[in-house]
Amino acid sequence: MSIQPILQEVFGYREFRGPQQAIIEHVVAGGDALVLMPTGGGKSLCYQIPAIARQRAGLGITLVISPLIALMHDQVGALHEAGVEAAFLNSTLSGEEAAQVERRLLRADMTLLYAAPERVTTARFLAQLDSLYERGLLGLFAIDEAHCVSQWGHDFRPEYRALTVLHERYPSVPRMALTATADTLTRADILERLQLQEARQFVSSFDRPNISYTIVEKRDATQQLLRFISREHLGEAGIVYCQSRKRVEEVADLLCDEGIAALPYHAGLDNKVRQANQDQFLRDEGIVMVATIAFGMGIDKPDVRFVAHLDMPKNIEGYYQETGRAGRDGEPADAWMCYGLQDVVNQRRMIDESPAEEEFKQGLRGKLDALLGLAEATDCRRVRLLAYFGEASQPCGNCDNCLHPPAVWDGTDAARKLLSTIYRVQQMDGISYGAVHITDILRGKRSEKVLQRGHDSLSTFGLGADFSEVQVRGVLRQLIAIGAVTVDAQAFNTLKLTDASRAVLRGDVPVRLRESVSTPAPRKAKRDSARVSVKPPVALDESAESRYLALKAWRAGVAKEHNLPAYVIFHDATLAAIAQNAPQSLEDLQGISGLGVKKLEAYGQQVLRLLEKV
Repeated sequence: MSIQPILQEVFGYREFRGPQQAIIEHVVAGGDALVLMPTGGGKSLCYQIPAIARQRAGLGITLVISPLIALMHDQVGALHEAGVEAAFLNSTLSGEEAAQVERRLLRADMTLLYAAPERVTTARFLAQLDSLYERGLLGLFAIDEAHCVSQWGHDFRPEYRALTVLHERYPSVPRMALTATADTLTRADILERLQLQEARQFVSSFDRPNISYTIVEKRDATQQLLRFISREHLGEAGIVYCQSRKRVEEVADLLCDEGIAALPYHAGLDNKVRQANQDQFLRDEGIVMVATIAFGMGIDKPDVRFVAHLDMPKNIEGYYQETGRAGRDGEPADAWMCYGLQDVVNQRRMIDESPAEEEFKQGLRGKLDALLGLAEATDCRRVRLLAYFGEASQPCGNCDNCLHPPAVWDGTDAARKLLSTIYRVQQMDGISYGAVHITDILRGKRSEKVLQRGHDSLSTFGLGADFSEVQVRGVLRQLIAIGAVTVDAQAFNTLKLTDASRAVLRGDVPVRLRESVSTPAPRKAKRDSARVSVKPPVALDESAESRYLALKAWRAGVAKEHNLPAYVIFHDATLAAIAQNAPQSLEDLQGISGLGVKKLEAYGQQVLRLLEKV
């Protein structure tokens, strides 16, 4: 079964990327596989091409298991555009539409079927798979977002655990599990839970060199975000993640008030509003989506130029997955995050108050500590990020720490004095106090509360007068992160010492911190915001750029007619190549990347007629 013709004729690409060819050849031959490939790395082709090859060889259809309705819709639409029979079964279909898909399934009248794990494991659906299996018409199982099977993954979904039934019930059907994010612990859990211990593992580089990482200390988060977008990404598509639904709506309103096209997205919105906002983000250019983490998985929009976090995520896997939604087209993009003491407090509190077993909570604390380590790092962000996934690398020269190395200071003395202050206050009053009050005592600030409680008489009062409030906050973040201080949420977020405090007090645990800087980072080269949303991905001369703009306008009309995002019709890179080459015949169009046989038949003449008029 040759795969090269499928790549070129169906998808319009001449060459495979990275390990795609090795993965596809292994799966086409009937092997099981675990595929770890970063967002935008081309995972979909790794099961779509085997699906086509195995169908052509008479081995049956491929079932793609995914929890993501948006991905199902876009991928089925894109496959139809490429001339591949595909369908999905999800909650957006009416009863009659679903029944029609099921009838096609039983006839094996398609190459790929997308379905959610909850549906796949029902008795009704398994009976349909039984029928296909008995007739030798089940070709492949592709389990997408496979990290969802692991309790250590950042998006654990219990229904994924039931997918072991596929191996037990249909042992001769090859299976592949795919994910963009899995550390060593999660990877081992995927293999065990899905019974893929004998599967061949394909682990791509996690590096996304086109993404520039910046992490700043939270001061006035919304204003910091506004400056970031206005200075760097005005008129461009982006995603802003917030922790709460209320915050999502506040930030979306703020951006709109400032003239930035923004939409909210969270689970509390009416389903029709949420879907309409998602569709507008996918189909229009220059929209900023402000969302909770409910948004983003399965979103293939290639021209997202930035992902911003206004609150710290729970772990590096979540951060990596979310930031990976920027720059899927390979063009420069930014991952920007601001975080503060309250973020650390909130995340630690959620872990501590969880009803989970202590061993599991300890694992979550370790993951949070790794993310905080990335945030507080003074060395290359990318080196830290890749090391978490077990990948060695060199300083990237494209993160904030590489571009503007921060000053570092030894916070060990400040940490010991801070812990001593917490101890003295509790010893004196028998109760604990919050971060602001402890900081005031340490820095010698005679606030009304300090004077009322008589805390200006403590031996630690004013011991930290040389430390700024920002420095003390940084020290406290570190102490909370390493477990040397705990926050009692039941007692107004008061600070308490732990068993781990002793090592810091003795000076056995050094605390080194980045120097907090209040001034913003130097401005990047100014972009032409008036043209930014239509800027081609490669440099074009004046006539070629005119052709490119005309092609974009034509594509927008076709996409609207087909009710699909524009990039499903053609990627920007394909339009730019057409504009640059100025083809005059169908033969001239052949070989342009992204132009398969079906698309050439469907759109070739339209493109040529359009170019004649430009």
